[in-house]
Amino acid sequence: MSAPILEIDVDPVWGQATDWEALAARAAEAAAQVAPELAHENMLVSLVLADDDEVQLLNRQWRAKDKPTNVLSFPMLSREEVLHAAADESAPGMLGDLILAHGICVAEAADKGIAVEAHASHLIVHGLLHLAGYDHELGEEEASAMEDLERKALALLGLADPYGSAA
Repeated sequence: MSAPILEIDVDPVWGQATDWEALAARAAEAAAQVAPELAHENMLVSLVLADDDEVQLLNRQWRAKDKPTNVLSFPMLSREEVLHAAADESAPGMLGDLILAHGICVAEAADKGIAVEAHASHLIVHGLLHLAGYDHELGEEEASAMEDLERKALALLGLADPYGSAA
């Protein structure tokens, strides 16, 4: 399966017990199966598994929100450019950057009663869909469509529906 190439930087706070690169690659492949515009190896994503302080700094700097959040996505291409890059295998494209906050991810996983790895997989899928131009903040219809794609990708990974409803 073709998927974006992930360049991964893992902060030591995430630990070494999990193969984060393999987990991220599986999440990217699942996202590419449900969102075909991501199913191209000519696209590059920078993925940083960071600590909460780094995410808070970026969130304050780029979104004027002085708090950490679970995942930040910084697209480099518009939706139209993503679709064009996906259609033209010879034109590599930098989709953008994804940054996950360790402490937030751990706390949210505990609240949901799931493994950190499962929640991190969900956040990576969620972030990749944002980089492909999907945006749940544009309204109910867009949110529903994005959640449906997330459910399908997570099902491919053998993970439960994070929204607690049927697909």
